[in-house]
Amino acid sequence: MPGLLIPIDLAAHVAGHPEATIRRWACEGRLTRYKDSSRRKNGVLYDIDEIPEAKRDRDTLKLIEPGATPPIIEQASLLAA
Repeated sequence: MPGLLIPIDLAAHVAGHPEATIRRWACEGRLTRYKDSSRRKNGVLYDIDEIPEAKRDRDTLKLIEPGATPPIIEQASLLAA
């Protein structure tokens, strides 16, 4: 069951990577896409729990280090077993 679902712009901010990288990770099977037809932009949401969090300065929120590339979901579930 997914946690908090967020749009791509917020997912990109959380990860510290461009939106194109978030889309690529989803195509590679690193992130799960959730469809929401009520959304105007593209109707795709992402689970915040799957997105690697970037390191940011507490005061300025400037990016210090982007989040690591997440593993492919199928491989991650095999490693956990």
